[in-house]
This record gives sequence, structure tokens and C-alpha cells, in this order.
Amino acid sequence: MDTNTFQPRTDFSALHQGVEAIREQIGKVIVGQHQMVDLLIAGLLTQGHVLIEGVPGVAKTLTAKLLAQCVDADFSRIQFTPDLMPADVLGTSVFNPQTRAFEYKKGPVFSNLVLIDEINRAPAKTQSALFEVMEERQITNDGNTWSLDRPFMVIATQNPIEQEGTYRLPEAQLDRFLFKIEVKYPDLQEEVAVLRGIHHFSGETDLTKMISKVVTTTQIIDYQNQVRQVVVDDKLFHYIAAIINETRMNSSLYLGASPRASIAVMNCAKALAAMKNRDFVIPDDVVEMVPHVLRHRIILTPEKEMEGIKTDDVIAQIIKMVEVPR
Repeated sequence: MDTNTFQPRTDFSALHQGVEAIREQIGKVIVGQHQMVDLLIAGLLTQGHVLIEGVPGVAKTLTAKLLAQCVDADFSRIQFTPDLMPADVLGTSVFNPQTRAFEYKKGPVFSNLVLIDEINRAPAKTQSALFEVMEERQITNDGNTWSLDRPFMVIATQNPIEQEGTYRLPEAQLDRFLFKIEVKYPDLQEEVAVLRGIHHFSGETDLTKMISKVVTTTQIIDYQNQVRQVVVDDKLFHYIAAIINETRMNSSLYLGASPRASIAVMNCAKALAAMKNRDFVIPDDVVEMVPHVLRHRIILTPEKEMEGIKTDDVIAQIIKMVEVPR
């Protein structure tokens, strides 16, 4: 596909500057992890929710808190535990003796950015309470419906190693997440930089104090509207659909991806293009986003799991199989 045939239709310079400002602020504290930061920003720009998986101590929670600190918006953090009830997340009706009526007391999920720590710690009943709020941005209680303010984003973390006292997220819940970000250990030089940074902070425990608010909720909503205007060539619709369709026919997979995955890939590719100050999507945008969109939506066959094959290996194979549009 010839990218020179496109003429700029939308000015993304303000969005690009906002993204760079967020990166700069988070970079004051976080060493490396550029991919995680960019994917979190892309999730925010596409009104998607993000699941971050990694071993303890790789700054999953801290990065999410720093992102919230960069945005002048409401933020709440919920620590999921085995005894957490749905009302602890969504809110509940409380009787007011003065008015002699029940009043709805909103839960912590009524925020713009919601951080859920260790989402797999809570039982299925509490996890399923998030279905409506994540998909429809609303909560129904006692026959009444409350809509959540924009922007709204759920950032959830989970530990892939420790399984005791955890509850596996069902496929329907996982499908609500735009991305699954797998956070790796830092390399040697990055870890040295972390040590230098902590030493330089001289024992400061609240690192979020170093971060300034650089964008407002109004700007984020404007950025989200701009992302929708990014141009996608018809050949790329076929390219995305072909990749997703291949997951349903691949012999290594027990479960392929749904049309929701196709939509997610398209929206994420548009966000990535806008973040790179482009008003059109190229195949590289699609290829870059596919692994993060698909890795939690597909399931390997038992035989492939026993062989030690990873979902990312199958995704890479599928991307090579599908012809790139020209």
C-alpha cells in the first residue's frame, strides 16, 4: 500500500504533544517499559480496558498510578481480595432515615481511571460484576441505571506465577480487555538505572508526587474523537479480518478470536497511527498491535500446551502466513 497517496485530513499535533507529555512524566519515575506505557496510552485513546500481567515488583501498579496522575481526572484503586463483594466495587443502596428512602451510594468504580490490583484474587461473583460496567460504561442497581463519565478506563493487574488463592478469569471477562500486556523483567542496564534512581530519590516513597498533570479529561475525550477519524484503507480491513479468521482455522488453537478482536485491532492500529502523528493506518500498525490484542483471546490445544508452545508463537506464525497488503 502506497502511503504517499494519503493527504493529511486531521491535525494530530495536539494529540501527539499530549502523548509525548505523558511519556515524559512517566519517564521521570519508570525506567524502560516503553511498550507498556504506549499500550496504556493507546488503551486510553480507544476507550479500552487493559490487563497487565507480570511478576511482582515490575512496576505494574506504579505505572498505572502514574498514568492516572498525568491526567486531571478522578482516580480510584481497588484491591481485589477473596472476600470482596460486588457491592464493594459497584456500590449499594443505603436506607436514609431522614428521607425514609433508599439512596444509591456509588462505589469506587465511579471514576475516570480505575486501577484493579490483582483482579484474579476476587471470586467469580465479584469479577462478573464488572461485565456491564466495562462493556456498557453503566451500572444497573435496583432497576435504576447510572452512566459513568467519560473517559472511563479499567486497568487491571494480575500475577501469572502465584496461583494459590486466585480465581482464573473466564474467557468472557478476558474478552472485555482490549490488551493483555505481559511485563518482563528489566535488562541489566535498566535495573542499574532503577537503583540509581531510587538512590537519588533519597527515600521518597510517594513517587507520584514527581508527576505533573499534563492533560485534562476534556483533552482526552477530544483525542478519542480524533482517533476515530484516522483513515483505514479497505485493504487493511481485509488484512485484519484475514488474520482473525486464521485464528479460527489454525490447528494449534482450540479457540479462535471473535469479531470483537477484529474491531479491537482496527481501533488500536488507529490509535497507534495517531500517536505517531499520522492520520492513516499502515500494515505495520496492525502487526504491532495484533499480539497484544489476541494473546488473551485465543486458547491453545492441550497438545500444543504440553509441547510448550506459547500463544505469541502461534500469533507470529499466523502473521507470517497472511499476505501483507500493498
